[in-house]
Amino acid sequence: MKNTCLVITSIADDSHPVLKQYAVDTQKHNVSYIVIGDTKSPAQFHVEGCDFYSIERQNTLGFSLAKDLPTKHYARKNIGYLAAIKAGAEVIIETDDDNIPLDEFWAPRMAHQQARSVAMCDWVNVYKYFSKSQIWPRGFHLEKLLDPLPALGDLSEVYSPIQQGLADDNPDVDAIYRLTSPLPIKFDRHDNIALGVNAVCPFNSQNTTWFREAFPLLYLPSYCSFRMTDIWRSFIAQRIGWTCGWSILFHNSTVRQERNDHSLMKDFEDEVSGYINNAQIVSTLSQLALKEGVEHIFENLIRCYQALVDLGVIGKEEMPLVRAWVNEFSV
Repeated sequence: MKNTCLVITSIADDSHPVLKQYAVDTQKHNVSYIVIGDTKSPAQFHVEGCDFYSIERQNTLGFSLAKDLPTKHYARKNIGYLAAIKAGAEVIIETDDDNIPLDEFWAPRMAHQQARSVAMCDWVNVYKYFSKSQIWPRGFHLEKLLDPLPALGDLSEVYSPIQQGLADDNPDVDAIYRLTSPLPIKFDRHDNIALGVNAVCPFNSQNTTWFREAFPLLYLPSYCSFRMTDIWRSFIAQRIGWTCGWSILFHNSTVRQERNDHSLMKDFEDEVSGYINNAQIVSTLSQLALKEGVEHIFENLIRCYQALVDLGVIGKEEMPLVRAWVNEFSV
């Protein structure tokens, strides 16, 4: 797993068992390991094998984005991505400090995968291929929950530089699910699912692999709900992926989550903007006349974020940050 970097954002101290486990495992598997802190992080943090970035250290990296990103926000993770890219990463794996890796988590990452593909079918509740339970991912269009699953194609090789792994026990579901349905749950084993053009399913930042070609799409927006930042990023990444000929891959669980403390009603409140706007966001992005080809990825990224600002779901303060992110790739 040479030239692979694991990126986490956390405000936990250096006794946190999951952060320490990742430090041991990354050294064992020759993976770099970055933890991005925030203003609530401890003054002293040292875990052997972990490269920790306090706010103060982030501001010394020379990234204009570091000083402009809001603090106390999950989008500080953007600095971790840039630090990994600057260090020469070819693959970035991201997760959170409440996701415990299974043995499969450390398997070599490959952008070319065998998968069953689906395309041209609107919203796809990928979780349902992996479970007989009525379950859906955070960010899914609620009016589509009872729609039948589209048929899958035969196993074939796909190119997917963005790959979402599932999480057992406490998977990434929304507050409505958590308030009404039982947990824990373990997903069934299934062939990889690849979503192609005009097939949409939200993916998160909790167990996700990104290959270099897709690094520009890592950007997490700041001026939206914390519960929507990675979800709305995923909609933009999928839309731009269509212009590049990429599939978005979903694969079997390679982590199990022991979820940090959350107020479910606070989560619900923070997800309302998604419940109301996710369908319109996907529709708006789908209708954009983007340019085809990887060479237009930055231009398309700016256009997508401007469209969501114009839609009123992301604040206008986002656009200088998006442009600062894009500029980091031209340095």
